Amino acid sequence: MDTTRKIPEVSFFDFLKRALEIVKNPLPFHHDNFEKKGDTFILNLGFQKKILFSRNADFLKYALQKNQRNFTKSEVQTKDVAKYLGKGLLTSEGDLWKRQRKLIQPTFHKKFLTELLGIMKHTINTELSKIPVEKKINVEPYFGRLAFQVVAKSLFSGEVEEQTISRLQEIVEASQKMLVRELRQPYLGLWFKYGGLLDKHFAMVREGRELIKGIIYRRKASGDRKGDLLDLLLEAKYEDGANMEEEQMIDEIMILFTAGHETTSNALSFTCQLLAKHPEYQDKIVEEHLSVGEETDMMQTMMSQRITKQVLEEAMRLYPPAYFIDRMNLRQDTFDGMKIAPKTPLLFSVIEIHRHKDLWEKPMEFWPERFDGPPNQYSNQYFPFGAGPRMCIGNNFAMFEMQMVIAEVIRRFRILPKTDPIEILPLITLKPRKAFLEFEGRPEN
Repeated sequence: MDTTRKIPEVSFFDFLKRALEIVKNPLPFHHDNFEKKGDTFILNLGFQKKILFSRNADFLKYALQKNQRNFTKSEVQTKDVAKYLGKGLLTSEGDLWKRQRKLIQPTFHKKFLTELLGIMKHTINTELSKIPVEKKINVEPYFGRLAFQVVAKSLFSGEVEEQTISRLQEIVEASQKMLVRELRQPYLGLWFKYGGLLDKHFAMVREGRELIKGIIYRRKASGDRKGDLLDLLLEAKYEDGANMEEEQMIDEIMILFTAGHETTSNALSFTCQLLAKHPEYQDKIVEEHLSVGEETDMMQTMMSQRITKQVLEEAMRLYPPAYFIDRMNLRQDTFDGMKIAPKTPLLFSVIEIHRHKDLWEKPMEFWPERFDGPPNQYSNQYFPFGAGPRMCIGNNFAMFEMQMVIAEVIRRFRILPKTDPIEILPLITLKPRKAFLEFEGRPEN
């Protein structure tokens, strides 16, 4: 007997009716479909193109872990993103990805990150000193610069000119914006190509790669060791004893800049907005800081920041920067009675899973205490850094950086809300829209 379960479908007509709304923000459309059709549905985009959407946490675990060999990243990452960033860990697949992951993974081990904590802390303090006090500001650009500076200084120590770092940030952010335009407005593809916009952005990418190549060349020529990520990448060796080739290293550094700054910036902005709306947690973080004190062992300080970490975890539950995870199955597959044809594009909604009423108590409330338990208590339904073999390699780096930032922000300032409600801008990552706040200096500072 055939037990195959038919997957509900959203028609092309329903998609067309809300097309203008979807260009601005597709999430309400997807949420309505999940509520009407269930946790998995197919969206008909016309021209025989269909995408499977799911907020089934078990299905996501199946694709990322249990049967991950049959699920590859979509062409959005392996082709569209790769043409700007190259073939690094984020955009590669197959043997290249395995080889690079095995080589680079030790670089982000906690014992190596311990050496970077001093660089991170100094950079964070420098950037936080630039935040205006007692003035309504959009905080996202400040955290964008801070996060980019932390990645740059962790990669290259302090030997790179600020002008170079600023230019690299401009190039990375301009490339991301152009990619979003290409994905959201495919009907303008010919204009992008023949109007010169693509050539302009590809020229910027080449400029960025040349800047990074110059940094690598000068480090090699100097023979100096700075104890930063660039040293670790230069010293890393494959199983055959070979070093990473220069172009591949530039690809990986471009990926680190992109993946390492925007998601962190978004998470910090959302966290501060939530803390402004819930000032009682600002008080708890201050109390925690006073009880922990200024440990000489910064890693021990990170481990002791229980409340700060819970606040960040809850912020990323409500507003996950990587709010969708895309995959495509190589061969026909079956999950929970649903037959999935080969090469079906799949989009897993992390934000819907993180807010699912069947998975979370009080799912729409900001309640950090829910994370006061075993570290992996929500591993089946919580995916801020993905899961499985392709889980974000920089998750520890990101968490240490964000803990340092939030602890220091709250030590220095009281955050006041200036917008309500919190608004989102879903692009490649989930960004805040109009993240206006006011920072008031604390009396003891």
